Amino acid sequence: MRLAKRRNILRNKSGAAAVEFAIVAPVFLALVFSIIEAGWYFFVTNSVQQATANAAHLIRTGQAQSSGMSRDAFFDEICRVVDQFGACDDKLTIDISSFSSFGALAADLSDPVCRDRNDPSIEGAQFDQNDFGGQRDIIRVRVCFLYKPVNPGLGLNLKKTEHGERKIISVNIFRNEPFGGSQNG
Repeated sequence: MRLAKRRNILRNKSGAAAVEFAIVAPVFLALVFSIIEAGWYFFVTNSVQQATANAAHLIRTGQAQSSGMSRDAFFDEICRVVDQFGACDDKLTIDISSFSSFGALAADLSDPVCRDRNDPSIEGAQFDQNDFGGQRDIIRVRVCFLYKPVNPGLGLNLKKTEHGERKIISVNIFRNEPFGGSQNG
């Protein structure tokens, strides 16, 4: 009788699937959620880059200059796209600079400015309308957006701010088109 019970126990495989699932499931779910997190991060990054390119197009073609677009209106142009990922007033910083030559641009090694909860003096718009430049001026538009990951424990291993946010930086460098009536050499 005892021998028969022992044989039944050795043949019984009913709990094996549950044990295997308990071993494999956490690794599988971590992998799935990491892939989702990476996909979401790349979606947010692409959205920030596209919003920056669309807003920079207004400067490059002279639409921002001819319409007298204010810095708040330009800020709102980018914010319309990225506000779905977080409040622009806390997360979005825009820096626009005008350069006389590509050599002057190359000499500027300054880091992009990003919002910081510890320094409330950093404004979202680090420029004024004069920075839009004139015809054929070289313009650099830098956008910093602070992205809060969906699941910070999983996903990409990127540098974080002290508040757990990741910086998404988008840069557009271009020469303004010869817009308007007269063209400068």
